Amino acid sequence: MQDRDNYDDVSKVRRFDHPGRGKGRARSVPKGRQVDPHAKAAIESLLADRPRERHLLIEYLHLIQDAFGQISAAHLAALAEEMRLSFAEVYETATFYAHFDVVKEGAPDIPPITVRVCDSLTCCLLGAEPLLAALKAGLHDGVRVVRAPCVGLCDQAPAVEVGHHFVTHATVDSVRHAVSHRDTHPHIPDYIDFEAYRAAGGYVTLERLRSGSLSAEDVLKALDDASLRGLGGAGFPTGRKWRSVLGEPGPRLMAVNGDEGEPGTFKDQFFLNSDPHRFLEGTLIGAHVVEATDVYIYIRDEYPIAREILAAEIAKLPAGGPAIHLRRGAGAYICGEESSLIESIEGKRGLPRHKPPLPFQVGIFGRPTLINNVETLYWVRDLIEKGAAWWKSHGRNGRFGLRSYSVSGRVRNPGVKLASAGLTIRELIDEYCGGMCEGHTFAAYLPGGASGGILPASMHDIPLDFGTLEKYGCFIGSAAVIVLSDQDDVREAALNLMRFFEDESCGQCTPCRSGTQKARMLMEKKVWDIALLQELAQCMRDASICGLGQAASNPLTSVVKYFPELFDAPAIAAGKSPSR
Repeated sequence: MQDRDNYDDVSKVRRFDHPGRGKGRARSVPKGRQVDPHAKAAIESLLADRPRERHLLIEYLHLIQDAFGQISAAHLAALAEEMRLSFAEVYETATFYAHFDVVKEGAPDIPPITVRVCDSLTCCLLGAEPLLAALKAGLHDGVRVVRAPCVGLCDQAPAVEVGHHFVTHATVDSVRHAVSHRDTHPHIPDYIDFEAYRAAGGYVTLERLRSGSLSAEDVLKALDDASLRGLGGAGFPTGRKWRSVLGEPGPRLMAVNGDEGEPGTFKDQFFLNSDPHRFLEGTLIGAHVVEATDVYIYIRDEYPIAREILAAEIAKLPAGGPAIHLRRGAGAYICGEESSLIESIEGKRGLPRHKPPLPFQVGIFGRPTLINNVETLYWVRDLIEKGAAWWKSHGRNGRFGLRSYSVSGRVRNPGVKLASAGLTIRELIDEYCGGMCEGHTFAAYLPGGASGGILPASMHDIPLDFGTLEKYGCFIGSAAVIVLSDQDDVREAALNLMRFFEDESCGQCTPCRSGTQKARMLMEKKVWDIALLQELAQCMRDASICGLGQAASNPLTSVVKYFPELFDAPAIAAGKSPSR
């Protein structure tokens, strides 16, 4: 039992005896981090009557970031007290995500405007690096200029984000104009709203399902007959996934993966910004089939337009059905991995979970959870209404179905191309993209975004679809196609992608955390140690927890395999530009 004589009856503050030193001085404040009353009042005002629930932590961090342009230690301490969490728990979550600007005690405030210059592959091909240098040198003190990973505007590169306003085909002058006019809010384009969608026959299929004239088994059969696969990258059969969730005991939940962070990918953004209710109807059909009580739609923070549109249109939906919750990402590519997505929805760091159990067994809040990509759900209504034969009537080169190709790079007309599955890269460039840019010759391409590998132009006849690229060490993933020309440095492209993976690694497992760093360091050398890089790549594939580390070496290994001329001694000695 502690000696009561060591306490002051008035202050109730502990006095400490130090052997040989006499009585210790009383603490001026109680032990532990104290909450600043001004910060406490600010947090109480921001949260107002919102529930103080753990899973809302990231949403509340966004409130602070949006209100103050940064998050101070005092705000974190006040938020922790308000939500009955430890300061460490709040701090580790806030500092995990790139879009939360946490200011340490004593550090200067962050400038009121942040300019983020995308430095992913397509933007770098089109001048992001000199633009970044010019902006850092040319903008005034009230502006912070930083690098940013892919913001989903690869077809309008280079892209710069000023607050939450995007400057496309950016120049120093256009960015300076956006900054000087405080043009920091998203511009909402025209889109098909609830009234227009409903007038064109929207939600009839959902109503038939809810009334019983269309059964859940009818929906599942339509998905099975069409062989619809997950279009976020993994390609898992959609009908089988829905049946797996339905086979688990309830209550069940549903999550939508709108964290489209793969460099080169922007198709989901296109659907959300133009025809959101077709996606929402597919989502509600899925929720009804698996009997989900709640739906969590997770949209990356780089898509403020999509979030604003969804918030407005979800409010127009008729009563009934599951509760729909919008969740806002915070700048973490890893949250596109389904178990990391679940962790983030729960208000935690986006660290991948060890599997099993799988999310359809133990997902959000420990409940069986259906997780689908935006584009997958976008096609559900059409598949039910038009039938599997309609879906399978599309396709080329022995494949079937439709794909939304996100095309960027050295083509004349980049953008989202809705086309048949199984197109070859040559067909895609010539028929849908207007050919190569003036003065550029097709040299290489990425068939599936940053992690899908890099192939030479000589391999132009491979159908772009699931199962056709794997034997070459590549995959189609989300169909993010980046086209390189004879004026591009293929080794530098692979290095750009490895830097991205190094930066986006969550750091949980050593093979990914250290492997991407070591690979980047080796790839920065003039002469690559091929044997060591291949050994490192194999270790990352075999031992990483999730797909980020397992696939991060694909660009590296494919460049080594398919561009051997870049690594022969004469080419290196001559300082030859490593392009195809």
